[in-house]
Amino acid sequence: MTLRIGTAERDSTFLSQGQALKTVLERNLALAPIEVSLSQTASVENANRLAKDDIDFGFMAANWIGRAKNGEAPFAQKIDLRMVALMNAGPLFFIVRAESSLRTITDLRGRRLVVGPQKSGMAQHARVILGALGLNFSDVVPIYLDFAAGAEAIVRGEADAQLQCPIPNKVMTALAHRIAVRILPYAPRDLEKVLRAVPFYRRTVMQKNAIRGLDADVAQVAVVNVLVTHARAREAMVREVAAAIFSARYELSQLNALFAGLGELFEPLHTEGVSALEFGGVKLHPGAVAAYQAAGLLI
Repeated sequence: MTLRIGTAERDSTFLSQGQALKTVLERNLALAPIEVSLSQTASVENANRLAKDDIDFGFMAANWIGRAKNGEAPFAQKIDLRMVALMNAGPLFFIVRAESSLRTITDLRGRRLVVGPQKSGMAQHARVILGALGLNFSDVVPIYLDFAAGAEAIVRGEADAQLQCPIPNKVMTALAHRIAVRILPYAPRDLEKVLRAVPFYRRTVMQKNAIRGLDADVAQVAVVNVLVTHARAREAMVREVAAAIFSARYELSQLNALFAGLGELFEPLHTEGVSALEFGGVKLHPGAVAAYQAAGLLI
């Protein structure tokens, strides 16, 4: 029987991660063959596909799984999701042209800001980050464009800033080679405000020279991306998948740079227990619990 993994649109980060994951998982003959499929709206579509038993596992951003569990918009029904593993913590960052007068994220007040398509996860992230800093969409001029179109707006001078994620990011890499750009830092104590307000974010550091124009390390927030399944999923299957991911946590970062730091993301299991891998009230699947207990991560 084919093991099915839902990712995102063509050329997406989730798709490239799914292909690397397929390489690792197919070594376990009990899991092969594995089908990695596209999901045009990524997290939302993957949750709905899990509900319909159209896939066995799906990539999701952590901020969506609680909404799916509770049946909150854009989900039409409650979906009984279960956590399997962390996939990465991808930085969310605001870019501006190098010559821009903007210096910190709170300087965005009154400016034209590309936030992603209107109903996208990126637009939600923009609302959440700005909200934690005392701003809302009425304080900026939101521009609802996807990554590529938003980058073009920056190039043409039709936008002052854009929210992007993660790195490596093809659009960001191409943009940084077309024009000189900067990453907006947080003002003192503002990063801590966001991290205190938003449980599904983590602190990350974008390393100097990770992209052209980043000439010093800069601390940013990162959204945790996860692999989820449905409560009905067989415990043995989930155990094998979770165990394979943890065993290959360092190799995966060599197969795909988006997995960088994956090993460190599992470390809080030692001190926080299962809650370290549970977001939005979505529990860790019993099969995953068994895998992490066997690996010595959980007592």
